[in-house]
Amino acid sequence: MKIEYQHTFGLPGKIVWKYIKDEKVLGNAIPSCRTIVKSTTGLYRAEIDINIGPLKDVFALEVNLDKEQASSYYHLLLQGKGNLGEISGDAHLFFNDQQGSTQLTIQAEVKVTGTMSGAAERVINGGANQGIQRFFLSLEKEIKKNLYLLRKGRK
Repeated sequence: MKIEYQHTFGLPGKIVWKYIKDEKVLGNAIPSCRTIVKSTTGLYRAEIDINIGPLKDVFALEVNLDKEQASSYYHLLLQGKGNLGEISGDAHLFFNDQQGSTQLTIQAEVKVTGTMSGAAERVINGGANQGIQRFFLSLEKEIKKNLYLLRKGRK
C-alpha cells in the first residue's frame, strides 16, 4: 500500500529536524504508544497498542533511520510484529524550510500481513491521512511544549 502525505509545521526546519528524532517527544505524540526507546543511533524500538475496529493487538516495532541528509531528508525502514500480523515498510521524508515553517512530504510503501491486513488496507484506503494528520499535529504540539518549557527553564 502506498501512502503520500504533506504536513506544514509552524516551526523552522532546524527545530523540527531536532525534535522529530527525540524519543520522548515521539512517545508523547504517537497515539497508544506504550514505550519507545532509542537503542542505538537511528534505531528506535516501540510497543504500540493497535485498535482497528474489533481488532486489538500490541505491536513491537523497530524503526531504523536508514539514511539521512541533515535537515532535508530521512529514509526510514519499519518492521513490526503482533499476534494478529506483521507490518513492514519504508518511508521517504522530505523537509523543506519555508520562511519560519517547515513542509514535510512523506512517500511510503507499507505491507501488512496476517489478520490485520484486510482491516489495515481499509483504514489506509479510507482515512489513513486523518491518522497521519493527527500524529503530526500532536508532534507539533509536543515540540512547541518542549520549546516553551525550555524557555521557562523547566527542562
